[in-house]
Amino acid sequence: MAAMSGLSSLCLLLLVSGVAPAQAAEMEIELVPTTTTTECANPVSVEAACRGASETHAGVAYEHCVESLGADPRSKEAGNMQGLAMVATKMAIDHAASTEAKIDDLAELEESPHARARFNHCLEQYGGAADLLRDALDNLKTQIYGKAMEQLSAALGASESCEDAWKGEESVPVAAHDREYGRMAHIAFGFTHAAA
Repeated sequence: MAAMSGLSSLCLLLLVSGVAPAQAAEMEIELVPTTTTTECANPVSVEAACRGASETHAGVAYEHCVESLGADPRSKEAGNMQGLAMVATKMAIDHAASTEAKIDDLAELEESPHARARFNHCLEQYGGAADLLRDALDNLKTQIYGKAMEQLSAALGASESCEDAWKGEESVPVAAHDREYGRMAHIAFGFTHAAA
């Protein structure tokens, strides 16, 4: 039997999970233990997941959600809402880390102690958010959705807190990074809520 990839092979494995090992060998199918049998019953596309999240969470913009997740190859292998929630959380972690690196670079160039303090505040916020997101990802993997949602909710505040530190200034040096991080964190929260 030709090798299959992605959701098709997952569903095939779930459908034949009751096959005896001798029969599986004849069919050239590898039996793999599964944790649930609902993965094939609840496949979801990026578009459907984004539509649902945008309808239930004001922080999720449908077009941005589809574009962001559609551009990430990990989303094609996710298969279900839990998988998409994990991909979105990983993307939020990536954005938090890149924003933290950008802030660190800007802080090193800054001579003003006041501006440097603002950058340090943002570094603390994003460092804490990245930790919360990693913890949320661990909880998503084990399907502890309530705790994951608490952690994602707490991580949402990093971008707003960073922007608040720059109130009264003409511009926020990392505004685009803040905005993108916030959007991805909202998508991760919306998907996790739907998976719960």
